[in-house]
Amino acid sequence: MFLFLAVVLFGSAIVLLSMALTKTHAPSGLERSIATLENMSLNPADLKEELELPFADRVLEPLQERALNLGRRLTGADKAERIRHKLDLAGNPRDMSVDRIVSLKVMAAVVLGFCGIAYAALISAGPLVYLGLGALGVGVGFMAPDMYLYQKAYERAEEIRRTLADAVDLLTISVEAGLGFDAALQQVARNTGGPLAEEFSRVLREMQLGKGRADSLRALSERTNVDDLQTFVGAMVQADSFGISIAQVLRVQSGEMRIKRRQHAEKRAQQVPVKIMVPLILCVLPCLMTVVLGPAIISVVKQFT
Repeated sequence: MFLFLAVVLFGSAIVLLSMALTKTHAPSGLERSIATLENMSLNPADLKEELELPFADRVLEPLQERALNLGRRLTGADKAERIRHKLDLAGNPRDMSVDRIVSLKVMAAVVLGFCGIAYAALISAGPLVYLGLGALGVGVGFMAPDMYLYQKAYERAEEIRRTLADAVDLLTISVEAGLGFDAALQQVARNTGGPLAEEFSRVLREMQLGKGRADSLRALSERTNVDDLQTFVGAMVQADSFGISIAQVLRVQSGEMRIKRRQHAEKRAQQVPVKIMVPLILCVLPCLMTVVLGPAIISVVKQFT
């Protein structure tokens, strides 16, 4: 029964969203039936082609377009640039764009808002609970795509930080073996994997399209939020500008990356005792106290009764 009610509420949410986002007057059921009969009698071929389209093209795409228009009106003028920067930090996930993120924010807000109201109806809550759960669902749904991009950016930054020292070592060995900096970047991008290799490949493609090395490296620094990588890029740009030996700069950067990675590991290890206190106090200690003191409390209660 609850599953059937959830399906009905989800379908109602989608229908109400499309009705709310439609600017023009929505025709009644009789008007739609008459229009369908007229189209079938006048141009049945066009109607047949329209009905043969996939469900995503007939329903989801217009719904996403209306949600995108509403999202553009709700967000600020510079919101598109901020979302694009978040997508760059997250590595531009597949099938994700600024327009899709904006439309997902609106649709998720409407769906989760109706889910909050439906839950309030199931527990027979008061009007304030209805309002609170509905507002909470709208807020969580509107912020859900941003939280997803933040998590993806965090995981990508950790992966880059973990593989940067090894990549710089490979760059240093390649340059000292006689390769140029561009060829060394190509070797690293070819023989390694992960987001750092993808970024190096993108730098090489930009250079092949005519962009300068310094500009391509600066763009790499802007697409990431890893301090070590930004420091490395700044050193490479300065070495290229002042004519300093690339091999020497890479050797110094390699040693610094190793030291920073070890310091970062020590920092994370020192944070473990502090972080483990919360689950220890909330989860482990209550169970331990129950097991240890439970029999004693039962014995004391029996003695007094």
